[in-house]
Amino acid sequence: MSPRLAFALRAATEAGRSTLAHFQTGVTFERKADQSPVTVADQHAERLIREALAKEFPNESILGEEEGATGDSPDRWVIDPIDGTKSFVAGVPLYATLLSYEIDEEPVLGVSYFPPLDLIVYAEKGHGAFANGRPIHVSPEEDLSRCFICVGGHKSMAQLGYAERFNSLANRCLATRTWGDAYGHCLVAMGQVQAMIDPVLAPYDVSAVQIIVEEAGGHCTTFQGDRIPRTEAISTNAALHEAILGAMHG
Repeated sequence: MSPRLAFALRAATEAGRSTLAHFQTGVTFERKADQSPVTVADQHAERLIREALAKEFPNESILGEEEGATGDSPDRWVIDPIDGTKSFVAGVPLYATLLSYEIDEEPVLGVSYFPPLDLIVYAEKGHGAFANGRPIHVSPEEDLSRCFICVGGHKSMAQLGYAERFNSLANRCLATRTWGDAYGHCLVAMGQVQAMIDPVLAPYDVSAVQIIVEEAGGHCTTFQGDRIPRTEAISTNAALHEAILGAMHG
């Protein structure tokens, strides 16, 4: 384990645990310019990670959801203090603190910590993926009719014109489930579901989970199959990637 990954595990865990002080307490939220919610828990968790970075890796570039970008290097830390703020506000325990490190804007390590579950899923390029210290791997399932598929949200799917295609895909698989976000992508990496379809996201939503899914043997791409997703993502086990891309894009 590299010093960067060891740091990322500590920092994400500490910041994530700080959010529990506000979880299921009726915490209020404000709306940002894009109308997504933000709480004091998001802001405090990101500040904790930035302060830890300033001590451990001073002057390195950072992209964070709440405080934006600092530095201009393509090698950077990427922070999402609460991925799944809507879940957090609703009191649903499927939200995560995400932290990754990118070289030339490609993730080489990623940590996804789910505070209410005390579950930490992580990976480093070339070293595999793990959940609470045990190795994980995507599902080997090749039959779509036996698959579980997670989705970020039906509303955004419809707004972007994917609803009909997704409904057709849903009719071909065993079941679909929501409350996705990072949890859906990590379920793919852990082999518990076969795909996560995320129609709307930002770079800080996907950086950490991309390397986790890939190191677990899966694929995480745009809807068109391009690597390094930034505004949309489909994570799958490798066996079904082309079939699911075709269903959503064809």
